[in-house]
Amino acid sequence: MAMSSILNADDIKRALGAFRAADSFDHKRFFEMVGLKVKSAEDVKKAFHILDADNSGFIEEEELKYVLKGFSTDGRDLTDRETKAFLTAADKDGDGKIGAEEFAALVRE
Repeated sequence: MAMSSILNADDIKRALGAFRAADSFDHKRFFEMVGLKVKSAEDVKKAFHILDADNSGFIEEEELKYVLKGFSTDGRDLTDRETKAFLTAADKDGDGKIGAEEFAALVRE
């Protein structure tokens, strides 16, 4: 399943363009721009599963680095700083990875 089956391709393209520069990624603004913030809980769950590349049930730090590519192959890799900030914002239980519920909560922030 592709992210464009859940979200509008133009919204994805616009959001990726807004965060082209290194260290510019803001997850709250990104989720709002791509329209994920207003999607149903089921659609947010589908997005989570797309980003969980290894199907472990979690988005680990290594997968976070490539999160923008989960939205489009044109997406850039996140910098180490962006990856750490993203993980810190989402990982509420401190286990070093993001579960589906943590991801949903982060999207809704």
